[in-house]
Amino acid sequence: MDSSASDKMSRSGPSSDFQSRLIKAIYETSPDGILVVDAQGMVVAHNRHFLQLWNIVPSQLHLKADGTAIGESDAPLLAEVVARVQNPAAFLERVRELYDNPQLDDHCEIELKDARTLERHSTVLRGEHDEYLGRVWFFRDITVQKNHEAALIQLARHDPLTGTANRRYFFERAEQEFMRSRRYHTPLSITLIDVDHFKHINDQHGHATGDEVLKLLSQKISALLRENDLLARIGGEEFAILMPSTGLAGAALMAERLRLAIAEEATPVAGHLLHLRFSAGVTQLKAQDQSIEDCLRRADEAMYKAKQAGRDRVEACA
Repeated sequence: MDSSASDKMSRSGPSSDFQSRLIKAIYETSPDGILVVDAQGMVVAHNRHFLQLWNIVPSQLHLKADGTAIGESDAPLLAEVVARVQNPAAFLERVRELYDNPQLDDHCEIELKDARTLERHSTVLRGEHDEYLGRVWFFRDITVQKNHEAALIQLARHDPLTGTANRRYFFERAEQEFMRSRRYHTPLSITLIDVDHFKHINDQHGHATGDEVLKLLSQKISALLRENDLLARIGGEEFAILMPSTGLAGAALMAERLRLAIAEEATPVAGHLLHLRFSAGVTQLKAQDQSIEDCLRRADEAMYKAKQAGRDRVEACA
């Protein structure tokens, strides 16, 4: 080919063959599973990664000789996909909504039954005169990213020793429950717990044993609380329990139940049998409280009274 012909090709842009090969290369090496469906619900294209991402075996779909579903209805593919999501009804409803409303785009996360999470993007294909041609679906596995995010949240919200909520998260939740209690006029109670003679445990048996005591204590308390209650370690040997929709009598009864459960038998800890005890202060949110700190202050005062009265007891402050 002479230079003038080459220059002419360069000026006119790449050939259609080059463009089609480029699109195919991008299509097949994309980290996304891609599915293209036309306006009649027929599969125009999909890449191999789409089938791999959804764990779809070609034999399940009776695919064509080339291993694709191109030229076929998207119904079999959709049925396979729906069978793999955690909430198939909601998934199918959204898919139908998108097909029925070409003006809509979509970006969401989908939880699968195999514990993976996929990110989905969907956008409309339009022709030269803005006519609806079909829809393109992009799917990407973001499970690793979501697990990493969950791990960071766990670290930010929980005490590394006991696994309970930490002080920061307790106050965050307490403020939320304070506002909810005010808005809906529902009761809210708080219990503060302090392990009796904890310094003696550390001094006599060592700090490693003391750590085990805190872990075992938090496990025993957590096992007895309701799902909506929040246990947090807010100090060295001090714990707080946030009890939404619970009045003072109910909170005091629960605190006493916890105290008896802890004290009723010796606890094996690091080769020792220890008789654990705690003192607790309980209070309920009052109408005149300006913040959750007012409620916490009363609970702290009640706990101090329990300590002064001989420990191993629950003191309620109305």
